[in-house]
Amino acid sequence: MMLRYRVHTALLLLLILLLAGCDSRNSSREASSASSAGEEAPAELSGTIVMLTNRIDLIENGTFKAYAETFRKRYPEAHVEFEGLSSYATDILVRLSTKDIGDVLLLPVNLPAKELGLFFEPLSGELAAQERFTTFASFGGKRYGMSTGTSTSGIVYNKRAFEQAGIERVPQTLNEFYAACAKLKQSGIIPLYMNYGAVWPLREWGNNLVNYMTGNPDYLNEMVHEDSPWKLDNEWGQALGIARTLMAKGYTEEQLFSNNWEISKTKLAKGEAGMVLQGNWTIRQIMDAGASPEDIGFFPFPYNNDPAHYAALNPDWFMGVSRFSDNKELAMAWLEYFITETSYAKDWGFLPANNSDEPALPQYREFLSYHPKLVEATVQTDAFIDMANRAKLSFWSGDYIQDLLAAPDLQKSFDQLNTKWREARMSQQTLP
Repeated sequence: MMLRYRVHTALLLLLILLLAGCDSRNSSREASSASSAGEEAPAELSGTIVMLTNRIDLIENGTFKAYAETFRKRYPEAHVEFEGLSSYATDILVRLSTKDIGDVLLLPVNLPAKELGLFFEPLSGELAAQERFTTFASFGGKRYGMSTGTSTSGIVYNKRAFEQAGIERVPQTLNEFYAACAKLKQSGIIPLYMNYGAVWPLREWGNNLVNYMTGNPDYLNEMVHEDSPWKLDNEWGQALGIARTLMAKGYTEEQLFSNNWEISKTKLAKGEAGMVLQGNWTIRQIMDAGASPEDIGFFPFPYNNDPAHYAALNPDWFMGVSRFSDNKELAMAWLEYFITETSYAKDWGFLPANNSDEPALPQYREFLSYHPKLVEATVQTDAFIDMANRAKLSFWSGDYIQDLLAAPDLQKSFDQLNTKWREARMSQQTLP
């Protein structure tokens, strides 16, 4: 695992060196690029563009194709093709090194803001003004991406499974949550699907949870000022302690090491599993796996025994236009159409961009009925990303969370992480 991240970090450094001096485009091309970003798109656009995405399921079920066909009614000579990456956060770094990133793509979450202009076209002022999360995907007064949706995290649950287990009300404290897990297990139902083998879902039990459970969206960013941020008696210890308790008590799936993400959705849909900690976007996928909408609910995760809890309000992936696209005008038009005119956000369980809008999902209305304190996310700073890279920790993949959950001695594992973090901090401070 560490070797893989050394490779990714080296690739990024190589890209910075190469791209800083490789742009030998002539002035006419620069003028064309600026025009495409800042002026109204031509009435007729043509050609073929490729969009890279993590939503392989929406390629396979024809959803993206349907969006593209509707887009063609406006531009009959325009064609949009799609390519899915199964491990997008890591795969896209390799693709960046070859500039083979299609025309429209999701922005890498671990790319420092100061490097956005190396790979992406700036958006027009009009389009950029529509973005809610103003600290994200921007640098030097320019915006390079638009969020594809707004989401929160919580417990998605099967109401029939709760009924079968004799759970009469949604758990609102951690003790009640553990008690519900015990009842589900006694009824022969998997209490909670952690998706340990899929790795990426484990982010919910680590950096995602600790970054909102205090109500401070800059919790991770402020770690750059600490030598030893991982402690048993702080948010890291609390969050991981809950997950380790669930595993120790047998409240999670038995086949931990297999990637059962698709299987987990089917089990939740059938009521063979009771709960999962994920974003609200998961709800639609579980219904597509066979669940009746009225059987699926959603509530804030009760990470302690307090009467009220914080919940995150996060942007989903940001989408931008490749700097290396040969058809930026068409790519910009597709980006704007996808974000502002398709039903993607509504259809796939994201929250409305406007706080005054009524959420389309009844499950999200249930979530809000428990009155969580919503914490709007802020962007991870370049200092934090640099520290994470120096410490060879991928906060975006979940791999290190898997190691921490399996560790025989969590304190010893925390000590090792703190050593890496302290060394990374020292090396960052010695920079000229």
